Amino acid sequence: MGIKRGTTLAAVAVVVALTATACGGDDTAGNAKPAGAASQAPAAAAASGAGSGAYGSDYGSDSGAGAAAGADAKGAGQLAVAQNEQIGALLTDSAGFTLYRFDKDTAKPPKSNCDGDCAKAWPAVAAGDATAAAGMDAALLGEVVRTDGSKQLTVAGWPVYRYSKDTKAGETNGQGVGGTWFALAADGKKAAKAAAAAPAGAPAGAGEAAGALTVAKDPKLGEHIVDGNGMTVYRFKKDTAWPMASNCTGDCVAKWPVVPPVDKANAKGIVEKGYSVLDRPDGKKQQAIDCWPVYTFTGDKKAGDINGQGVGGTWYAVSPDGKLITTS
Repeated sequence: MGIKRGTTLAAVAVVVALTATACGGDDTAGNAKPAGAASQAPAAAAASGAGSGAYGSDYGSDSGAGAAAGADAKGAGQLAVAQNEQIGALLTDSAGFTLYRFDKDTAKPPKSNCDGDCAKAWPAVAAGDATAAAGMDAALLGEVVRTDGSKQLTVAGWPVYRYSKDTKAGETNGQGVGGTWFALAADGKKAAKAAAAAPAGAPAGAGEAAGALTVAKDPKLGEHIVDGNGMTVYRFKKDTAWPMASNCTGDCVAKWPVVPPVDKANAKGIVEKGYSVLDRPDGKKQQAIDCWPVYTFTGDKKAGDINGQGVGGTWYAVSPDGKLITTS
């Protein structure tokens, strides 16, 4: 198939457009969730954009942007592995652009389900000239024939794409879009930070991937959301869910780091209603639960700490259905 197999390393808050039915609710002060309260019935997870159709994801409002699949598709050339602070090790093309995979594709057998407007926003990477990155198993490189007859690069069977809104090397604007698009790792899996050792006192499941969410139980708070390292997850009362926006920027976000996008498969025990991704003014992408942006707190030093609870009367832990826990 012509693929080279080498191993050489060559604010004002920003609003995310969501459907009214997905993120139109309003969590007012009167609906604070008591500790241990039952979760609401799960609803369909919200897409992070206004995209519609078979893809069910935001594949870009500028539907004419990007190269369409087919003759205009570009090859990847010499692949490389880049380190991203939030995402971990991810695969790039020879120009340093992030490569992505789509959850609605299949790897066994390889098949792309991104055509039409989707393929304009997410240009397919052409097969034929890709060379494996240093340390990458060259046997993972392959190709799949698209519906238009063109050949698309695959890694471990997963079709490979670029994102039209990544305009320069190193950008990862496609990460988490619609809850279905993720940066690609060199083994074909979704890029994720290396697993961390679970700190003492961490709940079951902590220390899996940093890109995970789970539920812990605290004697005071009851069930509340924690990240993959067991650190408590918080909400900020000055944020809004509709329109979905963060009002924590600058020094605030340095103290209250955003929770990066987490694949729904790694969100254990979390109600999926309004499970979406926020594009922030600083370029970061932030996980939202029940349409509310979520954070961790630098004042929490170990798993199980709840030092952010009630800070300033505006920061509170989050119940599994995304509601504030105001019990202290």
